[in-house]
Amino acid sequence: MVAFIMSKNTKPDSSDVRFDKWLWAARFYKTRAIAREMIQSGKIRYNDERTKPSKTVELGATIKIRQGFDEKEVIVKQLSAQRRGAPEAATLYEETPSSVEKRAQNDVARKLNTLYSPRPDKRPDKKQRRDLLRIKNH
Repeated sequence: MVAFIMSKNTKPDSSDVRFDKWLWAARFYKTRAIAREMIQSGKIRYNDERTKPSKTVELGATIKIRQGFDEKEVIVKQLSAQRRGAPEAATLYEETPSSVEKRAQNDVARKLNTLYSPRPDKRPDKKQRRDLLRIKNH
C-alpha cells in the first residue's frame, strides 16, 4: 500500500484561479454554480471568445459580462479565489470607460422609453372598460 503524504508546499499555486471562481470572488454572481452556468451559456466572453469555467484567469484579460439589459466590459487587475467584501472585490477588476458610457446611454434610453410608453398607469375601472368596449365595437 502506497501512502501519499501532502506537505505544506504541495498547495496549488495561488496565481491559478478558475474563471468561475474568479467571477464569484469578484461578486458578479452569488454562487459559483450560477457563474458556471452563465459561462457555459455564452453570456460571458473571455478575450472575445467563449470559454470553459475551468479556464485559468490571467491578469490584463478582458471579460464581457451580460447581466440583464446591460453588458459590462472589465479588465482583470488582481486574482483572488476567496470571496471577500464588496469594496475589496471591486479592486479585482476595472470597468472600461467605453463600457461605463454605453451602460449610461442604455439607462437613459430605457428611462425615455418608459416615460413615453403607451401603457396606462393603472388598469381601467368597470365604467372605463365599458366605454372602451363601446368605442371599439361601434
